[in-house]
Amino acid sequence: MSTDDADRPLTRAELRARRAAEEAAAATPVPPARATTPEAPESAAAPGAASLEPVPAASVTPDDTPVIDPRDMPASPAPAPEVPPVPVPPAPVDVSAGPGPRRSADGGADGAGSDPRFEPPAWEPHPAPVPIEGRRRFPLVLGAVIAALVLVVAGFGVITLLQGPRISSVKVDAQAAIDASGTRMIITASQPLAKVAASQVSVSPKTPFTVDTSGRNLGVRFTVPLDDDTNYTVTVKDVTGTDKQRRSTLQATFQTPKSTMYLLQRNADGDDTIFHTDLGGKNAVPIVQHEKIDDFRATADHLVVATEKDGVSSLLVMDRQGKNERELKLPGPGFLSSLQVSERGNLVGYTFTDKGVSATSGRASVLVTQSLTGDGEPQIVSLADKQPSVGQWAFVPDSSSALFIDFTGALYVEDRADAKAKPTALGAAQTIEGISRGTYTAIVSRGADLIELNLADGSEKPLAASTPDFGVPGTIAPFPGGTLRQVATRDASGLPTGQIVTRVADDGKAVKLFSVTGSDAIMQACPSPSGQYSAIVVAPKLVNNPYDQSLLPLPTTMQTHIIDTKTGKEQVVLAGFDPSWCAQAPHR
Repeated sequence: MSTDDADRPLTRAELRARRAAEEAAAATPVPPARATTPEAPESAAAPGAASLEPVPAASVTPDDTPVIDPRDMPASPAPAPEVPPVPVPPAPVDVSAGPGPRRSADGGADGAGSDPRFEPPAWEPHPAPVPIEGRRRFPLVLGAVIAALVLVVAGFGVITLLQGPRISSVKVDAQAAIDASGTRMIITASQPLAKVAASQVSVSPKTPFTVDTSGRNLGVRFTVPLDDDTNYTVTVKDVTGTDKQRRSTLQATFQTPKSTMYLLQRNADGDDTIFHTDLGGKNAVPIVQHEKIDDFRATADHLVVATEKDGVSSLLVMDRQGKNERELKLPGPGFLSSLQVSERGNLVGYTFTDKGVSATSGRASVLVTQSLTGDGEPQIVSLADKQPSVGQWAFVPDSSSALFIDFTGALYVEDRADAKAKPTALGAAQTIEGISRGTYTAIVSRGADLIELNLADGSEKPLAASTPDFGVPGTIAPFPGGTLRQVATRDASGLPTGQIVTRVADDGKAVKLFSVTGSDAIMQACPSPSGQYSAIVVAPKLVNNPYDQSLLPLPTTMQTHIIDTKTGKEQVVLAGFDPSWCAQAPHR
């Protein structure tokens, strides 16, 4: 039968040949395309191939099942050996960016089937090994660097010696310098110093001082308090090291802070209050409040407050913020007055009177001192084993000594920090007007004479009269460089017309600083520690200004005027009295 007849059935050999031809045609590469048929789903492209076309299955009938001979199948390529996958660590997560789609190696977002754990790691070259010659050179390089550093340090040392002393550091407590005398400025030099004389040192603005030298340190001690809000310059000329070869000039500056003060306000309808304020008066802060406050004093670290209840005094000590309060023991039930403090001796002093004192029993106005720490018992001043009544007293500034006048008019001075010390008699006196800071010189009255008394050696001289002469002063308050003197003004017939406060320099030159007339009364005039300012306490309209009912009675309304002592310009008027610049409260 002819094989070209399309109508005849095909033999098995022909069928096998046809299938072989179809399979060979299917294995032939075709142009890149993707095609799907309804019978077969789309397949993923194999790596390296454009696509795979589905192979049509041969016609199979139940009666004629095709038999596939392996020998008739086209040869298949040998399967590639299996290569185990290389484990890849998970990709790092940027926690700072927060949640979001992960990125593939090429920077795009991963698709649905991507997994960053199987991304291949980025290739990094291994560091090149250090040559043996480089490792051998390292100790030489290190040695050269160390040698260079030694030479540099030695060079600086030689330069320092060739240049002479230089300032390494400066230390000074500027706040303490405006509050009290005796503050030291320590200048540390770059090398030990030869002794420096006071003539080599100058201070601007001009201020009295002393000098001491110890090793690399040069100490400049200011013997009086300094002005506030002022730039001070200390210059030391012709300074040499211990070899005394090369000279240099040392210069150091510092700025002092602005002044502040404490004031007392009494309140007939509520608690009395101690305020802390600047000299503008706009930043006053209440520090201590109590039902009745008679008096208070301030030191660099403490407030000492005298209070009362039911006619009996108590004495409280606290820090300058009004905290950590504790009560000091008194000699017994009674009341105290003339409260004062010694900064150097860390002492508080007062006159004390027993409750219920009479002409035949009890102590009256005895002078008592005790430690601000509360250690030990109150110590009463004794004369010939007796406890005399004291009319007036004052602590000597910059010391622990007390100057006092007993009821007989005898004047004594005694060191209250020395348990073995005895009172030293200084003659007779009627009043203690004041004691100058840094000089141990007291101004006392003896009859009609005013005397400057040196407490160190007992020498004395008359107090210089003022020019012009404004009259006999009622009170005198010393400050570095002069005094404040309170004088009553009178008309031609001798009747009082008012009061004035004058500033009198050490040479006697006087100017009027402040005045009141009519019923206003000056209760007290106190200079600031340096004398830069003056606090003048006034009771306005005294006729209609009744006294309060405290153990230390004073007019109900009191005002404190802050005056520039040099120019006489009024800075501010503050409500209150008993400014902390004063050594003691008003006496009236």
